[in-house]
Amino acid sequence: MLKKRIIPCLDIRDGRTVKGVKFIDIQDAGDPVELAKRYVTEGADELVFLDITATVEKRKTLISLVERIAAEINIPFTVGGGIDSIDDVGLLIKAGADKISVNTSAVKNPELISEISNRFGSQCVVVAIDTGFIDNEWIVYVNGGRTPTSLKTVGWALNAEKHGAGEILLTSMNTDGTKSGFSIDITREVTKRINIPVIASGGAGSMEHFRDVFLSAGCSAALAASIFHFGEISIRDLKKYLMEENIAVR
Repeated sequence: MLKKRIIPCLDIRDGRTVKGVKFIDIQDAGDPVELAKRYVTEGADELVFLDITATVEKRKTLISLVERIAAEINIPFTVGGGIDSIDDVGLLIKAGADKISVNTSAVKNPELISEISNRFGSQCVVVAIDTGFIDNEWIVYVNGGRTPTSLKTVGWALNAEKHGAGEILLTSMNTDGTKSGFSIDITREVTKRINIPVIASGGAGSMEHFRDVFLSAGCSAALAASIFHFGEISIRDLKKYLMEENIAVR
């Protein structure tokens, strides 16, 4: 069995790490370069960088900041935000990204997933899905969680895989930032239906929440932000706890 991964996420706005609740009430969480360095020391398996307003502001991801972070870390580095062309991907790979996360642009143009996969390999393409539970259904949101679509979450995950995605980053908007636990039901459903790794995101508030999502949903990785940024849980302590719960971690 593949070992589970623990992934801190840097949500970036105006060059700073920020964190909100359910994609709103955004607050400052620190310097992204310093946080990245700290997470390497603590034993993070990967790092995700999401420029959360790039799409809405119709601008590109902050390349210079990506370069500064990449220069300081030696773990896989995923970058997303405002990526809508193969040229954008090339620039970010050159800046030090190992993987690229696409969300709104992939919904608008699924062929972009195929283009990136064909050029750089499927392992390079992470399709981020922001999902909300509305009218008894999990649906896909775009534009930083601002705009609902007609897409059903499981169906879109299947389509993303078909187009060449190497991984799904699944964020539950219902639990994001609430520290009430991951949305296990939709995470389990997506994980069960597709054959590529799923990263669970949204709602981590305790070590038990990580245990539960790994055991009950079967995802490959779990991502969190504020509990790591503000020192509520250390990655080293979390991994020790998971190993004691007989969950294999890296």
